[in-house]
Order: sequence, then structure tokens, then C-alpha cells
Amino acid sequence: MNNINNWLNEHGDYLYRFALARLRDTHQAEDAVQETMLAAIKNNSFDGESSARTWLTGILKHKIIDLQRKQIREQPISDLIDLDASDTSMDDFFDSTGHWLDKPQTLEIPDNALEQKQFLKALSTCMDKLPAKLATIFSMRDIQEIDNENICKELDITTTNAWVMLYRARMGLRKCLEINWITG
Repeated sequence: MNNINNWLNEHGDYLYRFALARLRDTHQAEDAVQETMLAAIKNNSFDGESSARTWLTGILKHKIIDLQRKQIREQPISDLIDLDASDTSMDDFFDSTGHWLDKPQTLEIPDNALEQKQFLKALSTCMDKLPAKLATIFSMRDIQEIDNENICKELDITTTNAWVMLYRARMGLRKCLEINWITG
């Protein structure tokens, strides 16, 4: 038990920040860290081949995926309705021949910390506006860098569905960021 207390004191803040960056919800992040510590106590398979932080982060990654999978399976009907009625219609981006109406603006990498903070705040705001399912798949693919095959397995969706959802998420974020960050 002493090991767990040490791990929580040494790595708890890191694990919480890791979970919060991926889940974007303080309560869910706290729950994921708590579940990680419980799994570490129950399993106690730490053999010292890696650092305790690496081992705990690996457990946490699985807990986050489990939570995201559960959220998608238990998605409220209102989210499903929002998905079809979202303001990310492809008609907003392309003409009848499939060409861009307005070419996407180039997003420059922020040079200073203030610009980066402003971008991250705008990105977080825009992700909150996405339907939960789209935000989850974007987070898994583009933030957590999970490959599509694993995303499809974890979320129990087809490859085509994953690509469509990822495309919609990216287009919605692009549109929102152009409004709230590039021109905002």
C-alpha cells in the first residue's frame, strides 16, 4: 500500500493532466486516475522493467479508452440527432463539382507561449462544440495518435465510419478555428 501512496504522490498530478488532456472533463479525468490506481493495487504486476510512471500511464491509457468506448456505446439520443443536424455540412465547404468554395487557411505554428495558449483554448472550445462521438474519435486519432485499426476495434465501428467521423470532426474544427482563432 505504501508503494501506491508514493506513486500517487509522485505521479498523480502527471496522470491527472494526461487524462484531462484526453478526456477534457475534470470528473472523468479524476475517475480515470482513480481507476488506474485501483487496477495497480489489484494487479500489482509492476516488475520494474519500466518506470512506475510509464507503467501507470499504460494502465491509464487503457482506462481512458475503456471510458471513451463506454461513452460512445451509451451515447444520448440527443447527440445522435446533433450529429446529423450539425452545422458541419459538407455543402459549407465544397461547390457542386467538389472543389473548395474557400480554400483552407494555412495554420502557422504559434511562435510564442501566448499564441499557443490562445490556440489551445480555441481548440478546446471548438472540440466542446463537436458532437461527443466526433470529439472522441478526433482525440483518439489526432491527439492520442492511436491508429485507425485500433480505434475501430476499441469503438466497434467500421473503417469507413471511422474515416467519415474523423473527416467531419476535422472539418467542424477547421470551420470553428477559422472563426474563433484565425479571424477571432
